[in-house]
Amino acid sequence: METSNPVTITVEALVHCPVEKVWDYWTEPKHITQWNQASDDWHTPFAENDLRAGGKFVSRMEAKDGDFGFDFGGVYDEVKLYENISYTLGDGRKVKIAFIRQADDTQIVESFEAEGTHPAEMQQAGWQAILDNFKKYAETAKED
Repeated sequence: METSNPVTITVEALVHCPVEKVWDYWTEPKHITQWNQASDDWHTPFAENDLRAGGKFVSRMEAKDGDFGFDFGGVYDEVKLYENISYTLGDGRKVKIAFIRQADDTQIVESFEAEGTHPAEMQQAGWQAILDNFKKYAETAKED
């Protein structure tokens, strides 16, 4: 795949929570560690987030059996409270996330540049699974 013309993949979900709650659950490390996995055999034991343009973030994603793990991180390009986030991953790919207020619900639209190792369908399925896990967590978590 040419890096000069990357494939952009979009995933989305309607979360039945106000945008303020969605934003907090999406950006606070204590919440990120609760939802940031594509399947039950993975987890995120550590997350750090400096939510501002130029700020860095990292989430440690690991298989629960300890067989494999990696750091998912990058640098924020733009942060608009309750509206959108854009960042550049460590490998140079771009990600944009829109949080669209719809009365008491929030539409999340996440677009990312695909990497060249795995099929686009696999990447879309993985990112969608994480987003679906976020939706489930946000809608069922107790307020704190």
